Amino acid sequence: MDRIFQKISEGINENNSSALCIVVNSQGSTPRKAGAKMIVYEDGQIDGTIGGGSIEKQVIVDALAQIKLNSPLFKKYNLAEDLGMHCGGKMEIYIEPLICKIDLFIFGAGHIGRVIARYSLDFGFQPTLIDERPEVINNVNIPNCNFVNKNYLESIDELHINQSSYIVLVTHKHKFDEDILAKIGKMQYKYLGMIGSKNKIAIARKRFINEKLLSEKELNKVDMPIGIKFNAQTPEEIAISIIAKLIDVKNS
Repeated sequence: MDRIFQKISEGINENNSSALCIVVNSQGSTPRKAGAKMIVYEDGQIDGTIGGGSIEKQVIVDALAQIKLNSPLFKKYNLAEDLGMHCGGKMEIYIEPLICKIDLFIFGAGHIGRVIARYSLDFGFQPTLIDERPEVINNVNIPNCNFVNKNYLESIDELHINQSSYIVLVTHKHKFDEDILAKIGKMQYKYLGMIGSKNKIAIARKRFINEKLLSEKELNKVDMPIGIKFNAQTPEEIAISIIAKLIDVKNS
């Protein structure tokens, strides 16, 4: 048992999402009894066992589904009728997703970017602040935040952006935001938002389409102007509107 919990701790520290599967009850002939535990990682690998065979394969499938849903599941398995196992007993298994912090890449370590990074930590995000200005990013002190001091476009290839990533574009120049958008807009991501006034966004959309930088479908996926709409004026208020949007997407 200690080894299982050690593995859970290691997975969380390494930011690997997983699910803990526990046999909570068994009846008749079953490969494992109540208390048996198994960890299923999002790549399908496991630690521990709940008995092997068809029951374990099915629980792995169910656990992977719950990791994606970020929702627990209590399920009863009839080994003979549901899985064709000769032992013929019944098992009740609880599956609890252990979701790690969500990658949030913030381009721009100015006033808005800093506040987003600081607040996002309390809402399940792992922020990474990216800024090419060493005099700016070296003066930011946010515990548990990652920092990248590199050219914006060059940094994208090193960030491991994927279909689960959240990206916020709030650099100190709108041109930089647009350059980054042109590159990331063709990638897989969960959320992508760019700051800007309605007028600037309209001009940017027109240019992107005319110059064939992004398609209309790709542009429609981008949240711009970024954030939940309310009368935000200060950098802190604008950051809160963006955090609210991130939370809304995460919980939808």
